[in-house]
Amino acid sequence: MAADRLGLEPVVHPSARVTDCRLGRYTEVGARTRLTETVLGDYSYIVDDGEAIYTTIGKVCSIAAKVRLNPGNHPMERASQAHFTYRARSYWPELENEPAFFARRRALPVTIGHDVWIGHGAVVLPGRTIGTGAVVGAGAIVTRDVAPYAIVVGNPARVVRARFPEGIAARLQALAWWDWDHARLGAAVPDFRTLSVEAFLERHGG
Repeated sequence: MAADRLGLEPVVHPSARVTDCRLGRYTEVGARTRLTETVLGDYSYIVDDGEAIYTTIGKVCSIAAKVRLNPGNHPMERASQAHFTYRARSYWPELENEPAFFARRRALPVTIGHDVWIGHGAVVLPGRTIGTGAVVGAGAIVTRDVAPYAIVVGNPARVVRARFPEGIAARLQALAWWDWDHARLGAAVPDFRTLSVEAFLERHGG
């Protein structure tokens, strides 16, 4: 999706809706995407028709189209689970929306680590954490936390394998290359492209 040029100011498509969010450097928000009370870390993007609410997204994350992060649950325990019970003002101007309902939603944020790839149409349910370096396959429904560098697919999402052996994953997390400054990241691009992960770690001190 990347725009021709990204910079210190986020690139937000005119049709996107961003409310009470914090967007980092070199970030991009795609068409018709809705972000609410969400943090999008440096170098991360979320493409067309995505939605995230009460979510913290780390650096250099790649979030495909139609991904849903932290969808709401209806109050099934009530006599009615309908929208009007907690968004009453939309139906009766004299009534207030229900603060406690939204407080419960904010109490179950989604947290996504760094360098995470979330595939087309995936859903991450409330309160879940996706570890750094993980991959969530297209269409997956994440109902449990995902460990760093795990690859998960399916409904409910299940681990199919790890991206790297445990020792390599630990070294990558210790290196924390996503925290490098812009110049250092740029200088390392040839190494990201051509070196094995082991050689990359050796060269860059991980």
